[in-house]
Amino acid sequence: MEWNFGKENCIVCGSPYVQIHHVFHGTANRKIADKWGYVIPLCAEHHTGQTGVHMNRDQDLYWMRLAQKHFEENYGTREDFIKEFGRSWLNE
Repeated sequence: MEWNFGKENCIVCGSPYVQIHHVFHGTANRKIADKWGYVIPLCAEHHTGQTGVHMNRDQDLYWMRLAQKHFEENYGTREDFIKEFGRSWLNE
């Protein structure tokens, strides 16, 4: 999977009205997500709406797990991921 989504359209529904979501969020993790490119364009509904990642733990975990798998397949081991991001989401 490539993490170069661009910023034109929501990756869920294709809407051109997007907000950028940091897959790994929180004050420190946003900077780390930026560093590794783990940011995705989402429309308001899929970002902060009732079906969005900030309101739906399953959706949130989906993207974190996908990013972690990408990291482990392309950049380093699980231990490297944990050193960089603080924990693993693949065991939840």
